[in-house]
Formats: sequence, structure tokens, C-alpha cells
Amino acid sequence: MHDEEVFATDTVTCVGQVIGVVVADTEPAARRGAKAVKVDYEDLPALISIDDAIAAGSFYEQYGNSLETGNLEAGFAAADHVLEGTLKLGGQEHFYLEPNGCIVLPTEDDEYTLISSTQAPTKHQIYVASTLGVPMHKLVCKMKRIGGGFGGKETRSIFIHCAAAVPAYHLRRPVKAILDRDEDMQMTGTRHPFQASYKVGFTKDGRVTALHMDLYSNAGNSWDLSSAVMDRALMHSDCVYKFPAQRVVGHMCRTNIASNTAFRGFGGPQGLIAAEMVMERVSRHLGKCSLLVRQPHLYKEGDVTHFGMVMEGCQVIPCWEGAIESAGGWQQRREAVDAFNQKHRWRKRGLALTPTKFGIAFTKVTYNQGGALVHVYTDGTALVTHGGVEMGQGLHTKMAQVAAHELGVPVSKVFIAETSTDKVPNSSPTAGSASTDLYGMAVLDACRQINERLKPYRAQAAEKGWSFAQMATQAYMDRVDLSAHGFYATPEVTGFGGPRPFNYFVFGAAVSEVELDVLTGDWQLLRSDIVMDVGNPINPAIDIGQIEGGFVQGMGWLCLEEMVWGDNAHPWVRPGHLFTKGPGTYKIPTANDVPIDFRVKLLTNTPNPRAVHSSKAVGEPPFHLGSSAFFALKDAVYAARAAAGLSGWFQLDAPATPEKLRLACGDELAAPYLEGKEEGWRPLMSC
Repeated sequence: MHDEEVFATDTVTCVGQVIGVVVADTEPAARRGAKAVKVDYEDLPALISIDDAIAAGSFYEQYGNSLETGNLEAGFAAADHVLEGTLKLGGQEHFYLEPNGCIVLPTEDDEYTLISSTQAPTKHQIYVASTLGVPMHKLVCKMKRIGGGFGGKETRSIFIHCAAAVPAYHLRRPVKAILDRDEDMQMTGTRHPFQASYKVGFTKDGRVTALHMDLYSNAGNSWDLSSAVMDRALMHSDCVYKFPAQRVVGHMCRTNIASNTAFRGFGGPQGLIAAEMVMERVSRHLGKCSLLVRQPHLYKEGDVTHFGMVMEGCQVIPCWEGAIESAGGWQQRREAVDAFNQKHRWRKRGLALTPTKFGIAFTKVTYNQGGALVHVYTDGTALVTHGGVEMGQGLHTKMAQVAAHELGVPVSKVFIAETSTDKVPNSSPTAGSASTDLYGMAVLDACRQINERLKPYRAQAAEKGWSFAQMATQAYMDRVDLSAHGFYATPEVTGFGGPRPFNYFVFGAAVSEVELDVLTGDWQLLRSDIVMDVGNPINPAIDIGQIEGGFVQGMGWLCLEEMVWGDNAHPWVRPGHLFTKGPGTYKIPTANDVPIDFRVKLLTNTPNPRAVHSSKAVGEPPFHLGSSAFFALKDAVYAARAAAGLSGWFQLDAPATPEKLRLACGDELAAPYLEGKEEGWRPLMSC
């Protein structure tokens, strides 16, 4: 959707939108020049929150996707209970170590090189070439590695590259643009805040008969990737539960904040936790154990999802049972938590289990392709270039392992070259957890082409005792091509609306226990047990690290990281401005927030025939498991409320900050603030 300008011409639609660029020989001089510019603005009505957009009817009307299965009318008619409610989920700042930046180098004959911090080199090549009016073959985008991305450098770094490319074009000099942290946070967007309005019907024994959801996302001031994010949220709004009748409708809200964008999970976590929150309310309404309510709904092999995909290789139940076993048994842990809570008035513990199911594939079918270039040299070493971007997730390491295994050489003999659009063209973004699948298969394809050419020489090598280097040298002497371009396109995937939008699913489950200080809202994550289905892992150490990191980042989104905008709820913040635009006001998880006892197990004997070396993707699927900390905190608050004489379900929106937790405990100390006289004192919950 081409709805953004490099430099705003007539109307600025959010704080942080670029209206021009000042270029100087030094950064201090450039900043002095930018501060010297005086701009006259006419204030226009602004919409900041989802509530603002809904009230004003401000939506991206081109989007209208929804999913439905079963007979909702019959489902609600068969229900003993029908509940309605609204859930709110905050945004999340990517907070990568390296802020967005680029260097644009003009050379002779209208050629340009972009040294970029991006997850999508081809997208940046396309848009910078379009901005400058030069053909794509005159512009190369490259990077060796980047300092983190989490989705934030897929599209929201494009406007920075384009802005830097304009002066490079006119001045014929290299131009570097690096954002400060506060600029990056104000300008480049976040995870989409979501709001889910639901109506659920269920029987007295806890079986859900019908579920309707309206999902609203705060898309910001441009389209960006918001439609694909919403599509994935719609397809994950069942979590791991089979509902006989379900309808889910997506709405993209047009607001006046920086355009929100991809973030680890890409809408999946927003859909997953909405389903979990509904199931938690059903179980609390009935006064039943949440596990007993949820377990009968778990997907089984052969079940069909609400978007029409058949469950193949379903590992929901093994992960669910494995997490309980790793945790030492649910009943025993539950009794220990209850016993602790009986003895302590101002410290309460909570326990929760959260499962997950995450689909792997781009929902835009075109992107399910990858390329690689492999060179074998006469000294027995190999140079591999692929279309993926290394940003700390271990992609280069896995590609080296794939090549080494296929060529039959040590990993030390394989080197991964920088990612560059002149080596592997038309690459897909490094996103969606699909890069190992795509580029691993492309590397495999290239290596197999070379192996086919080396087949006669391997027979000689076995007879004569040649090393791989001697074999490669002999092949070179015989004028055999030792270079190959590999390619892979994921088979059968159909995209959103088709019977197979995903190549496969990744499954997992986590049990977490927390301890809450009722007097302050402070808490500790005492223990987390995770069981994850990652097929036959290429590198278990990397995968476990990704599971741990994804879990903690998901916990941060739901329990710590609060974004504060200048809107109706925060009149003390300058209108339209992001207040939490640095580590002084925006708090991400630190070492003290990691579970004190952290146990991760990989499900064994679950090969995945639909990916390289029977592995599975691992980057995004574990993110949702961090919600087990959120629900454990809510469980602890229930115990605190019971001690204060309060019973029944209560709403707790995310993030569950210490302030919200403290107020939700509802004791005599918090009571005066629950119905504060000033609007700003009211908690974002209904008690």
C-alpha cells in the first residue's frame, strides 16, 4: 500500500514523521542545523488510541478479512452461559541493541551501495531505487550482521534509507544516518496494540459452544504490514483449542501515531492470548480449575482449525503433558502454592500453564522462497551466501552447519559471506521464523548440485585417500564448476483464506510460578518449565537460547513494558507524543526478571518432514509462552483478593504493571484509589 511519503508535503499525520533532512560534515553540526529549522503547524484533530479510532469510525476500510466456522446461532442457543467482554493489549517497543541506521554510498555510473541495518534488504533496494529513479541493478543493499531486529527493521527502516539516499544522490557524497534511541522509539513504530471484544457461550461443565471475537489493532498513520499482522492474529485466535463454532473479525484502526509494524510473533501472540483470556474467564465463572476446562478443547491429530487447515503432526497434548511432568505435577504444585498463600497475607504465589500453537510460513505466498550461492574452493573450503539476515538468532551458524553436513567437511571449513542483493537477488525478509527453512533448503539445493558434479571424484577419493581439498582441486583441473545457486519454494502453501496457509505448526507449553508482593505490586518469577516441539533441531543450543529469549520477551510485553502516549488517558503528556521513549521510562526485562529456576526441554522423536533436516522454526513460537507469567500473576492476585474478601473474575489488561497488580489486589489500602476522583487515577481494569 503506497501511502507514505519520504518527506511529508502538506500534512503531518504523527509526531516523528519526516519533513526534511539536514546534511552536514558532522553529526553535531547536522543536529544544530535541524534545530534551527522553524516549522509552523496547524493543529488538526488527532486520534491516538483504539478507543479514539472506534469512537470516530477511523479504520482502514480496504481491510475486511474475517474467519468463521460452525453455526454460531446454534452454538449460543445451546449454551448454559453467555458472557461478553473486552480485553486490551498494549504495544511493545522492539528495543534492539542497535538503533536504525544506514550508509548510502554513491559511486560511478549512478551506482549506489546501501550498508544497512535491516531485515529486508530487497525491500530497501526496491524503495530506495524507486525514490532515486534508478534501476535496481544499479543499487546494492548489503549487511554482514545487524544488532537485533525483532521485526522492527523489516519495513520501518525504509523511510530512513530513502531520506539518506536523497542527499547522497544530489551531493554525490556518502551519507550516514543513525537514529538516537529516543528518535528511533518515537519514529519507527511498535508491536500493534490490540483490543478484543468477545462473546462466548459455554455449558455448565465448561465446554465452549460458540465464540465471536472482534479484533481491533492500532495500525498507526500508514498501512505498513498491519493487514498481514491482523491476518495472523485472526488465524491464531483459537490458540490450541477446537471450538465447534467460531467467528473472528479483524479491524485496522487508523490513528495519528507512528505506523506500527512487525514484531516477533507478527500478530500471533495477540490472537493467542485473546483465546487464553476468554478460557480463563470461562473457568473462573464456573469456579473450575482452568486446566480441566481447557484440556477437553485441545487440538488432536486430524482436527480442522477455524481457518480450514488440518492438524498434522499435532504435538499439543505431548507438550501440555510434558510441561506438567517437568514442573513436578500440577496437583502437587497447586497444593504447594495454596499452602503458601494460606500462611502469608502480604505475599502471594500464583501458578499457570499456557500452551501455544504457531503457524510457520509467510501468509503472502510470494515470500515463501529463498536463494543461496555456494562456492567450493580448491583448498577445500566453502563460501556460502544466502538471502537471510543474521541478527543474533544464529541463522549463519545453522546455514554453515547445513552446508558442512551436506559437503562432508568440518563447520570450520565453511564461511558465511555478507548478505547482499547482488549475490542473492529478490530475497524474502528475514521474518516469520521461516529463514532457516527457506535458506537452509536453498543451501542444501546448491550443495547437492555441487555434490552431483563431485560424485565421480568422491569415488576416486575413497580409493586414493584424497582429502576434500584434493578432490576439489582435481575437479577444478578437469574444469568442473564448483559453484552453484540454490533455490527453494515452500510447497503447497496457499496464503490467508486457503486450506494450507502454513507449512506446519510449532507447539509448546509452559508452567510458571510467581511470587507477588501484595503491598507494592513487585514480583519475582520463581520457576518456569517449558517443553517445546522443534522437530529434530539443527542446533539445540541455539534453539534453547531462542526459547529462553522469546519467553522472556513475551513476559516483558505482558507484565512489564508499558507505552504511554499523550492521549486522553494521559493528559500530562504532550499530545501525540510518546512519553516512554527511552530506558529511563520504558522498562524491558533484565537479568533480575529471568526465572530463578528456568527449565527448557525439547520434545524428542518428533521429526518434521516439511523443513530442512527435519527441523522446525524456533524464533517466534515460544514468545506466547511468556503469557504463563501473566496468568500466574493474575492467579496470585486472585489469592490476594480472596484474602481481602473479594471473589469472582476480574479483568486485568496487559501489561500487568506493578501499579495495576497492586490496585487489583483490592485490600483496604488500595480501596481508596479504585474509585479515584481524578480520571488519571483509575486503574485500567474493572474490579
